[in-house]
Amino acid sequence: MSGGPRAIVPGSIGVFGGTFDPIHNAHLAVAQAAAEACGLERVLFIPAARPPHKPDAVISTAADRVAMIELAIAGNDRFAVDRLELERDGPSYTVDTLEALHLRGDANISLILSAEAFRQLPTWHDAPRIAELAWFIVAQRDGYPDPDPVAMGARLPQLIDHVTVLDWPRLRLSATELRDQAAAGRSLRYLVPDAVAAYIGDHGLYRNHRRST
Repeated sequence: MSGGPRAIVPGSIGVFGGTFDPIHNAHLAVAQAAAEACGLERVLFIPAARPPHKPDAVISTAADRVAMIELAIAGNDRFAVDRLELERDGPSYTVDTLEALHLRGDANISLILSAEAFRQLPTWHDAPRIAELAWFIVAQRDGYPDPDPVAMGARLPQLIDHVTVLDWPRLRLSATELRDQAAAGRSLRYLVPDAVAAYIGDHGLYRNHRRST
């Protein structure tokens, strides 16, 4: 999608989920681009309690991850953190989150996804219902195939004409790699907001992280 920022659509929200361990500059750039491209009034960063696709993953505490998000989005009136999944028992299924938002009165919902997550969408729990509950804003990412809404529509007809592909930014940052760098004692400056980098250092996060190979 190209062109300038779209006028804000009252009541529209973008749902941006993930572990955010840590939240980084690519997350923020994608959220801002999605808000501008689709006129989102708010973007909700919704940290997962227990990601169903990573059942055995060791992640930072909810308190630490929420604190980092709050530091990262401070000063942006269109961004907010939502603890919906942290306050719910069981795996953090996207379909349950979208259903809860609808019950709360949020009807104009767009789900913000990376290109690789979008490709995996048909494997998600109750994917057809997800496609009924939300529009989709897909961020391209260097090193991954470009999203193909037409091919995805053949598998999930409910999302046909409900997909916006962002033409920028094409950033490639990985939270796993950032944890590796922090574990090695390297600086995360310019990769995460300064306040997040300070929080990681002050609280000794990832110091004992088992680096990937």
